[in-house]
Amino acid sequence: MKQRNQSSKIILTLAGLFLLFSCSHQRSEKDDSATVQKEYKAPNIILLIGDGMGLSQLSAIYYFGEKEEPSFERFTHIGLINTSSSSHKITDSGAGATAFSTGKRTFNGAIGVGPDSVPLANIPELLFAKGYLSGLIATCQITHATPAAFFAHYPDRNNELILASQLHRSPIHFIAAAGYGYFIQETANYLDSLRDKGFIVDTSQIKVPDDIRPTDRLIFLTEKNTVPKVSEGRGDFSTSAFEAAISYFQKAERSFFLMIEGSQIDWGGHDNDADYLISEMLDFEKVVEAALDFAEKDGNTVVVVTSDHEAGGFTLGANEKDTSYSSHDNIVATFSTTGHSASLVPVMAFGPGAERFAGIYNNTDIFEKILGLVK
Repeated sequence: MKQRNQSSKIILTLAGLFLLFSCSHQRSEKDDSATVQKEYKAPNIILLIGDGMGLSQLSAIYYFGEKEEPSFERFTHIGLINTSSSSHKITDSGAGATAFSTGKRTFNGAIGVGPDSVPLANIPELLFAKGYLSGLIATCQITHATPAAFFAHYPDRNNELILASQLHRSPIHFIAAAGYGYFIQETANYLDSLRDKGFIVDTSQIKVPDDIRPTDRLIFLTEKNTVPKVSEGRGDFSTSAFEAAISYFQKAERSFFLMIEGSQIDWGGHDNDADYLISEMLDFEKVVEAALDFAEKDGNTVVVVTSDHEAGGFTLGANEKDTSYSSHDNIVATFSTTGHSASLVPVMAFGPGAERFAGIYNNTDIFEKILGLVK
């Protein structure tokens, strides 16, 4: 009888220990899960678009820049994209940027709408629902095709007054560009509409206020129409805007999506002006370098550089009349069109998830790959 009681005590003790271990193990699993959830922070995403930048434009950095190792060599994963639109083999910037911002090909001239002219959800709208803040920087007016495709929805890129009237409805929190004149219209002052939506509007300089509040949004439109060329005294507009954006997002303590456009690479191509194009490429490289420096230090930022299309049919060759190879150290920049071309354009990526951007694919896949970075 005594032995049976002892056996019962042992069994009860072991059962108790098993239950205690099970509860402790379950609690530990929950704690570990909570820790993982607490530690996860959605990555920052910086998308830099060299408007009109093809492989020859990129190559120009190597021959006309001052660095022995251009910043583009820091990218770890490289790809190429096809840039055609739904309506044409050769895209325009509106359809090209809409492919990036919405993941859908549309007709040339469209901004943020599909082939049926129905509005499509864009990256800033979709990421805002996931807790992100978004920003736009451009070396042109904010209502120009590429930046507009990240906030507006309209079938005609040329109606910049309507595009301006839609900005205050978007979830964008930071903007640095030009074009405040497009917002002051006969029927309404859309700068006031932006202020009503919590924007601090500055038309004179790019400077984040020291007393900025978490609920404040910022828009810098430093010129009435567009941003000057580098050769006409633009200065460090792009890098100053980038630094202001980073300062703003860090104060907000939120993950962010930031689109930066090197707008006037394209304009140099349209003008068949090699000096113009190359000076804009060198300026674009500076903000690419700033983005890479930030990403390296931060450790949780993805940097993607690409282009919406190539412009000008730009090439770097030897003197076509020389068959002796004596002029092969003398690079001649030439153009084949004043429009765009159908050439594939580069994609370069750095940071967590950069491997997603390697390969050859359609421009719409940029959208999918960016959203795929976010859990």
